[in-house]
Amino acid sequence: MILTLTPNPAVDVTLVTEHVDRGASRSIETALRRAGGKGVNVSRVLAQQGVPTHAVLPVGRDDEAWFRADLATVPHTLVVCEAPTRHSYAIVETGEDTTSMLNESGSARGAREWDDLLTALHGPVRRADVLVASGSLPPGAPTGTLQALTVLGRAAGVPVVLDVAGAHLLAAADAGADVLKPNRDELVAALGEVDPLDGARALQRRGARLVVVSLGADGMLLVPVHGDPVHARLPAPLHGNPTGAGDAAVAAVASLVRGRDVASLDHEDLTAVARRAVAWSAAAVLSPWAGSLGGDPAALEHDVVLGARPATSGPPDARPVP
Repeated sequence: MILTLTPNPAVDVTLVTEHVDRGASRSIETALRRAGGKGVNVSRVLAQQGVPTHAVLPVGRDDEAWFRADLATVPHTLVVCEAPTRHSYAIVETGEDTTSMLNESGSARGAREWDDLLTALHGPVRRADVLVASGSLPPGAPTGTLQALTVLGRAAGVPVVLDVAGAHLLAAADAGADVLKPNRDELVAALGEVDPLDGARALQRRGARLVVVSLGADGMLLVPVHGDPVHARLPAPLHGNPTGAGDAAVAAVASLVRGRDVASLDHEDLTAVARRAVAWSAAAVLSPWAGSLGGDPAALEHDVVLGARPATSGPPDARPVP
């Protein structure tokens, strides 16, 4: 079972329109609302693909019933908090083939609520093959949160996969995460590194093990501590909604490292992880909302191209895949 933690979940609202008339009014179809947040999206993708999963997330007291109903198909544990759950808004312009995101930062949570959240992991982690913590942390999150999660996973004997950004990305590396999944922009923001391989190596010098870098239209770069990096991409970028494509990649990675010592993965193992991560990420682009895959992920795996190390930036007209 793959256990996911979403420290800062959201009510994901997707608005679809041909284009946005700035400063004007426009009628649209009814907005789609789903329980979201990166860890929730990971669990949704895994459940869709038949991989056992369990999602743990804090929610506002007034949002509990709605989240429980919306996550009916995903095994989950809700930790009820006083502050309301944040919202995120995806504005999909079909005429422009663009998606814009507006994300609330979320509300601060009390020390006891953080304790309750970590306590909620103790039972499920004993049955887990992987512990995934994914997404932003709300304002005021304890500085030792990622360290505590890594210690919890290590004590349970399972790999810890972390998908966080900014200062939390550096903290995750310092905590010795088994897998880190930044994208290229997050590497630059956290480290000032332009080259993705250099950025991955910098995270490993801080303590991270396998680093999986999303490169947009250029695919993904998997950098092990020992051995050669693996670069994988599709022959051409896909068009659609990229919101959640990185979460699908995390789900793919977690599905293939569960119960494994990440340091023991050989080149063949890494190649399999790279193929699935690119394929699931691309399939997520073909879905209209985050947390699901469209198209045929298995067929996309066969289309993945393995090649030399990528350039530091993609072509200027490329659409993002992961």
